[in-house]
Amino acid sequence: MTQIRSQAGAAPSVGASAVSKLLTFGALPVILVICIVVFQIGNPRFLSSANMLNMLQQGVFLMLIAFGQMLVLLAGGFDLSVGAVVALTSIISAQVMVAVSIAYPDAPSLAIAAGFLATLVVGLVCGAINGFGVAILKVNAFIVTLATASIFHGVTLVISQGLQVSGLPREFVYGIGSGFFLGLPVSFYLAIPAVVAIYLLVCHMRFGRYIYAIGSNIRSAVVAGVNINRYLIACYALCATITAFAGWLLTARVSSGEPMLGGEFPLNSIAAAVIGGCSLRGGEGTPSGVFMGVVFITVLANGMDLLRIGSNYQMIVLGIVLVGAVVLDRYRLANAAKR
Repeated sequence: MTQIRSQAGAAPSVGASAVSKLLTFGALPVILVICIVVFQIGNPRFLSSANMLNMLQQGVFLMLIAFGQMLVLLAGGFDLSVGAVVALTSIISAQVMVAVSIAYPDAPSLAIAAGFLATLVVGLVCGAINGFGVAILKVNAFIVTLATASIFHGVTLVISQGLQVSGLPREFVYGIGSGFFLGLPVSFYLAIPAVVAIYLLVCHMRFGRYIYAIGSNIRSAVVAGVNINRYLIACYALCATITAFAGWLLTARVSSGEPMLGGEFPLNSIAAAVIGGCSLRGGEGTPSGVFMGVVFITVLANGMDLLRIGSNYQMIVLGIVLVGAVVLDRYRLANAAKR
């Protein structure tokens, strides 16, 4: 009799464990499948090859920025300036390419290379500023990146005077922005090395182990001899650089330097990373999870566009999704504490 009662008492804990695993690891794929089915029923064009390519083109930029955001989240911070970095990169790289094109009209590859170099410089400088504020000045990442977002946006408007920069090289616009190779967008191929590099850094190198340690318990990382400041600055520099690269690719996509580009990326990149398993407290998350989060956000945005849901309502939905991701993050933390 006692044995029967003990087994009955164990049943709820087993059920709770199963629900816990579902909510922690299995919810996102299930919700993603439900979204795909709903959007396909609502608009049969959703799963068409043309729309799939469109989602791939849309998702490339968010994928890059979300992977950069993942780095700072793993280290216990986050970056609210990614949208401003995209806009600043767009204007500066476009101005550089236009200037080089005017000076050397027969050398479009030189103009593109100069624009790419400017992109790297913008990313490194912006990332170093963020990293300096967080690591050296010891200011909260929210305050630092919120302030730098305002600064970078202001610099963008001053440089551009609020105007688009047109006259980009045709090879840049039609070759990189809207070009295809073997049926896939050129921007997809260009993004692969950056994504693979971040994956290797996080999963197979000392850098990844150290930022997980910093995000999990910074005091233990200090005791273990990890150079906290160096790795924090590196995280923010890498995040801004890969974000700037995404801004350069997006500039090719829209065919001009845009001072208002990238406003949606701070919310979307954090939402994608947190939905994919990154904790806002640091030390938790994987590239594969972030990839799934990006796919979900891209599918959700594209599906709402096809169903002709207004942009204002889409902002509401994305805000709700982010709140849900934060709640799920708190659930994961509480569940981990119980274990």
